Amino acid sequence: MPDSVTEGLSGERNLPMSSRAWKKRQHSDPYVRRARDEGYRARAAYKLLELAEKDGLFKRAGVVVDLGAAPGSWSQVARQRLGPDALVVALDILPMEPLPGVVFIQGDFREDEVLAELEATLAGRQVDLVLSDMAPNLSGIGPADQARSIHLAELALEFGREWLAPQGVCVVKVFQGEGFDGLLTRFRQSFTGVKVRKPAASRPESREVYLVGAQPA
Repeated sequence: MPDSVTEGLSGERNLPMSSRAWKKRQHSDPYVRRARDEGYRARAAYKLLELAEKDGLFKRAGVVVDLGAAPGSWSQVARQRLGPDALVVALDILPMEPLPGVVFIQGDFREDEVLAELEATLAGRQVDLVLSDMAPNLSGIGPADQARSIHLAELALEFGREWLAPQGVCVVKVFQGEGFDGLLTRFRQSFTGVKVRKPAASRPESREVYLVGAQPA
């Protein structure tokens, strides 16, 4: 998951930026300061907090799976918003510092070994909420980077289709551009209700939006 407070990375984290400009942006970013003050690992926490408020993400969630979770701010939010009996599982190829009350599985969620570990962790429980704030490492080549973004979003959608409970919710980050309309169509084919959200914490210059797909209660 991008937007690390310690590293100051945005969703488009590999865009060229001078050290001076990067420091200036970080110093002036109210969400970076707020995340430090409130103990979140990344400013991205405030994106999920806004989505949760608008769409009631945690109202019926007893099992949450956070894809691409590192450094862990979305898992932090989920853990804080849910009761002690809820299960929060974080998955990422990258390592992640432990979080109290969060089960972390390191590996590619497309691989059988990782999925088997997830299945064992769930112990028969269905997933109520799938979260994905995954973003590609950008090369600076626009069409290629956009294709990677759409591919990651499609993987998250397919994961949700396979693992979600009948009334589950799937939240996926994607960048607007080539392929976005097709992905939105697939979301609408998969869920009864679909919202396109751009939280206030998303940087104004970023093309990122979040698709929220849900079935009715």
